Amino acid sequence: MEYDHILIRYGELALKGKNIKQFIVRLQQNIREALYEYEQVKVKRSLGRLFVELHGADPTPIMEKLQKVFGIYSLSLAIKVNNEEEAIKEAALHALLSSKNAKTFKVSVRRANKNFPIRSQEMNQVLGGHLLRHSEGFTVNVHEPDVEVRVEIREKATYITSTVVKGAGGLPVGSSGKSLLLLSGGIDSPVAGYLMMKRGLEIEAVHFHSPPFTSERAKQKVLDLAKILTEYGGSIKVHLVPFTELQQEIFKQIPERYGMTVMRRIMLQISEKICQNNNILAVTTGESLGQVASQTLASMNTINEVTNIPVLRPLVAMDKEEIVTYSRRIGTYDLSILPYEDCCTIFVPKAPSTNPKREKVLQLEEGADFTPFIDKAMAGIEVVTVDAKAMEEDDFSDLL
Repeated sequence: MEYDHILIRYGELALKGKNIKQFIVRLQQNIREALYEYEQVKVKRSLGRLFVELHGADPTPIMEKLQKVFGIYSLSLAIKVNNEEEAIKEAALHALLSSKNAKTFKVSVRRANKNFPIRSQEMNQVLGGHLLRHSEGFTVNVHEPDVEVRVEIREKATYITSTVVKGAGGLPVGSSGKSLLLLSGGIDSPVAGYLMMKRGLEIEAVHFHSPPFTSERAKQKVLDLAKILTEYGGSIKVHLVPFTELQQEIFKQIPERYGMTVMRRIMLQISEKICQNNNILAVTTGESLGQVASQTLASMNTINEVTNIPVLRPLVAMDKEEIVTYSRRIGTYDLSILPYEDCCTIFVPKAPSTNPKREKVLQLEEGADFTPFIDKAMAGIEVVTVDAKAMEEDDFSDLL
């Protein structure tokens, strides 16, 4: 007897009422995509649960991949048996004896199949007695057991588990629409993308690069960060915007003190155009309130004026230490701190305005015409699809 299934619980999705099916179907699709390399593995849907049929595959790497799939509340290795008392007893005993370093246990039976002849509470007692009689050194502890043997008696089969592994939670990527992530290459923006994927958003990304002031290595770093994010949400399109001429023109025509504000406004305008061209409903940024001059409330107010599209800022209330903790957890930190400058750092003014007034910025922009440069940047956009399936073939060691 062996663990031949992975039982998946989806927590928050159970609250979606009549819309639950579309969320579950999306989660099932995302799981299949995450496990694409395991051809023998099947993902099946049942009322209240999803099941991964292993068919001999090693469960350890599969469990690790599933822990990164948003929408999964928890998961457990499971033994599947027929809805027969003796088969359930045998599987429950195997689950108990295979638990390492356990001395106390508890049995929890959930009888979803009401046609099963033994009620849940009675089945708890039947199985508990059986386990005590056929094992040595174990005692029952219903409050704080070392191992909880869970038995789910469902319509067509029974599933026995003895461990519960926490999932990523959230909503399945793609169930809440799509957002365009401003991906700079720093620590913050990948974390912002991760958090919005956790709320069910599919992510495309935009990166502004200014060669020769920014190197090919800087651009590649952004693509590599996007590859890490694909582990959590599948393939990502990255829109690479050539920004050199436009950026030089901004700092030529706008006083240095306001250059960063105008640059961020134009970035947002270009991002909005990309959204309109790709049926994207929101922009996501890695801004944290007060972290730098362009992220004061006054700056955000002035920058936001150029668009009506929602600008999502999931990091707005976080401090840097919190953001770094997330970055380490999701695996982007080591890449993010590589010393390749992006276009936001190469022309940083010595004394940028932290309180830019809309009226002043509008007055400065009226004296300049950036339209031809914006059009040229839009025409030169390169779109790269970063595919999760390509990750294992790539070696990033030369960047680290």
